[in-house]
Amino acid sequence: MKDLLLESKTGTVTRLALNAPATRNALSMEMIKTLQAALDRLAQDPATHVIILAAEGPVFCPGHDLKEISSARAADDNGRVFFEATMAACSTLMQSVVRHPKIIIAEVQGVATAAGCQLVASCDLAVASTRAGFATPGVNIGLFCSTPMVALSRNVSRKHAMEMLLTGEINDAEAARDMGLVNHVVAPENLTAETQALADKIASKSPKTLKIGKEAFYAQAEMPLAQAYEYAGRVMVENLMQRDSREGIGAFLEKRAPNWEPLD
Repeated sequence: MKDLLLESKTGTVTRLALNAPATRNALSMEMIKTLQAALDRLAQDPATHVIILAAEGPVFCPGHDLKEISSARAADDNGRVFFEATMAACSTLMQSVVRHPKIIIAEVQGVATAAGCQLVASCDLAVASTRAGFATPGVNIGLFCSTPMVALSRNVSRKHAMEMLLTGEINDAEAARDMGLVNHVVAPENLTAETQALADKIASKSPKTLKIGKEAFYAQAEMPLAQAYEYAGRVMVENLMQRDSREGIGAFLEKRAPNWEPLD
């Protein structure tokens, strides 16, 4: 059996690629567990500063495995226990992406729908091929994309999110960029190189500072304005007390390259 997840490393950037051609990279329970385990391991890897989340084949991820969902209905409870376990595992995975100490960049070569779109929205940044497409089409099959809605509504405006959720229609990469779902749209042949270049640029920064900044970004986004400023001010003070802040400012003033401290 093929590995569900392909892993490779370039410098301090680790690339994870979904690799389940039979299901077009669907988020089966096995895929969710495999990706979760990889992210948990990389969270403790000091040699990884940035993670690229990519996929093999023409589809990035179509969401949950609907054949697996349908098969679960044969159980005495009509699938409830399996559905609850799947939603819990998927929600944990998406939150792990947001709370991960490393920066995670989605490299989207093809269509990302439902929970696949949710996965892209959960990543810190996203680079898409002109062949990519994004949709939350659950409404078309009587299953509103309620969990993808959480990540989607935190990345794009409410009007854009609602239109995607209510119509189920696919948005091309340029539309996704315009609404803020992805950062860059590039030619298919340049996708891997452009994503790697972005990852390398970010990976060159202080890994401890990236960790501090990512955590603070998502925390303050959920706070009222005054609370956000009070919290961010505390984070800035603690950041200033870090060795890398002293080193970075000193390197800037002395016109030299900084020597960052590795993550613990």
